[in-house]
Amino acid sequence: MKAPFPFSAIVAQEEMKLAILIAAVDPSVGGVLVLGDRGTGKSTAVRALAALLPPMKVVAGCAYNCEPGRTAGLCEQCGNGGPQAKPKTQTVPVPVIDLPLGATEDRVVGALDLERALSQGSKSFEPGLLARANRGFLYIDEVNLLEDHLVDLLIDVAASGENLVEREGLSIRHPARFVLVGSGNPEEGELRPQLLDRFGLSVEVRTPSDLKLRVEVIKRRDAYERDSEGFAAQWKKEEDRVRRRITQARTRIEKVRIPDAVLEQAASLCMKLGTDGLRGELTLMRAARAVAALDGLEEVGMAQLRQVAAPALRHRLRRNPLDDAGSTTRVERACAELFAA
Repeated sequence: MKAPFPFSAIVAQEEMKLAILIAAVDPSVGGVLVLGDRGTGKSTAVRALAALLPPMKVVAGCAYNCEPGRTAGLCEQCGNGGPQAKPKTQTVPVPVIDLPLGATEDRVVGALDLERALSQGSKSFEPGLLARANRGFLYIDEVNLLEDHLVDLLIDVAASGENLVEREGLSIRHPARFVLVGSGNPEEGELRPQLLDRFGLSVEVRTPSDLKLRVEVIKRRDAYERDSEGFAAQWKKEEDRVRRRITQARTRIEKVRIPDAVLEQAASLCMKLGTDGLRGELTLMRAARAVAALDGLEEVGMAQLRQVAAPALRHRLRRNPLDDAGSTTRVERACAELFAA
């Protein structure tokens, strides 16, 4: 099997790489939406994530990747074991599951195991992609082209963290907590507002306009295509460094403080931009805290808040007919006015 393109070897696209690292450190940020031109490394970055993430412990044989030692958020089988039970555990890679555009609803949510039903005459549930993605990442390429009924389904599951399947006499409820990662080209279709709001961070990627950057992208991609194993080996040291950075940030994040002054600035920025609800402030707070943890800081400052302002808020702005500036420009302008005051 071909080695994935190393995350560390991706040229430029710093905002996209930072957003993916933030989601890896703190899944409660709410996922990442990557929009931009074709051929700019969107899917490459997401697929590189699978090899980058530290492995996780799961209950051995569990189809839903249940976490050992937990008493809540477990599947029916693991939950029935009781708090005193000590199940066998194993270490597995963090799942990064692809949701194809043409996937049926049965494949996504799960369905009756027809083979067992026909051969043994018993009703058995065959888990779907949402089960496999639990405690991991669910990736949708061209998310703006996803069928409406699947969009509605994902909105419900993302909000509740559970997948409920009721069909053919079966009633199954299982945990489905995952980081939703989507990519797409806005020119090919708009994303439904309900799903757009479910993404914590939204990043924009552009084709590099710098000659040296374009040449470097070509050189690295060509080297990878010629010898993927050798190219991955060249970047192993850097990949290990990034992996350690994620692991340390996950350990450190609970101790990172957020001063009231920073929270006030976050709320003031959202008020200035007119974002709906409080999800903007929550995302700003969580993303800034994750950045501070990645940087080895004990406290969130205005620099971290400003660093994540655009990806956290650009997709939450109302359209202003009197202001033809793009959403990124509006966020940057508000930051400059507010933080300079």
